[in-house]
Amino acid sequence: MAAKLKKGDKVVVLAGKDKGKEGTITSVDPKAGKAVVDGINIAIRHTRQSQTSQGGRIPQATPIDLSNLAFLDANGKPTRVGFKTTDDGKKVRFAKTTGDVIDA
Repeated sequence: MAAKLKKGDKVVVLAGKDKGKEGTITSVDPKAGKAVVDGINIAIRHTRQSQTSQGGRIPQATPIDLSNLAFLDANGKPTRVGFKTTDDGKKVRFAKTTGDVIDA
């Protein structure tokens, strides 16, 4: 199935402890149905000091389920994502609220 949300998309969180927060997707795992959004779903990782890195409590963004994310359209409102084919036969994503093509 084609990906409705991709790396670099601006999204808003619909459910969970970070509900209402906005961010950009940094990575997507389509098999697990999860995505990592910067600044969202932060967990503290306790790491030991090594030769190259400083140890301590390091905040890290953890994956969040794709069903809890909504794409932000040009107006900054959450929208669902659909697919349609253009005149030249390309399959593109579009915002259901405005009808604008997302990736031209």
